[in-house]
Amino acid sequence: MKVTIGHLYPDLFNLYGDSGNVQCLKQRLVWRDMEAEVCPLCAGEEIDFGKLDIVVWGGGADKGQALAVEYLERIGPEFRDYVEDGGVVLAVCGAFQLLGNYYQAGEERIKGLGILDIHTERCDERLVGNVVLESPLVATPVVGFENHAGRTIIGDCTPLGKVLYGRGNTGDGGYEGVVYRNVIGTYLHGPLLPKNPEVCDWLLERALARRYGEGVKLTELSDEAELRANRNMVERLSAGRKGR
Repeated sequence: MKVTIGHLYPDLFNLYGDSGNVQCLKQRLVWRDMEAEVCPLCAGEEIDFGKLDIVVWGGGADKGQALAVEYLERIGPEFRDYVEDGGVVLAVCGAFQLLGNYYQAGEERIKGLGILDIHTERCDERLVGNVVLESPLVATPVVGFENHAGRTIIGDCTPLGKVLYGRGNTGDGGYEGVVYRNVIGTYLHGPLLPKNPEVCDWLLERALARRYGEGVKLTELSDEAELRANRNMVERLSAGRKGR
């Protein structure tokens, strides 16, 4: 079995090591003796979403988002069809924002894809620091690092998780990210997936089910080192909060 991973606009969106999410998806397939192909999809290139099983889109600065608008308009209809057909997407920070209707950056409004009924407004205060979430998608806490000035209002959309530590979508410490069909949008850098192997496998399982049918199951990996790192972060942050 083969999984094709599209790395969307790595030339414009590649902050905070988010390309590590692509490598994590690939490696967890290789460890299971599955074939993984990574396709960099640079700005301006034609994209055949029918050949992709997973789209990974990383974080980017406001300038990169503004530059991407022209390219997003070209791929918008096909990208929306891919999502509605169950296509798997991981969108981080700037990419998460551009899945929505718009990003209001001061007086400039950057048009998004409108795949998610969300919007983002930039504020003066940046939200920076470690984050721990409780997510219904996985059994273990989700950990990561946020660094964003945007406040994303997700309305009736389903959040990725409840914030146990950190600030989240709007800075109030309520909820973080969004989940829609097989799409995860989040502010969590780090990169996200190496620290959260269950989230990585959630994406892989849905990609495999869409391509090969629901009967395909991932073999278990030990994940001892990954889960220990995850647990250490949760314990350290919990201890710091109790010590205040």
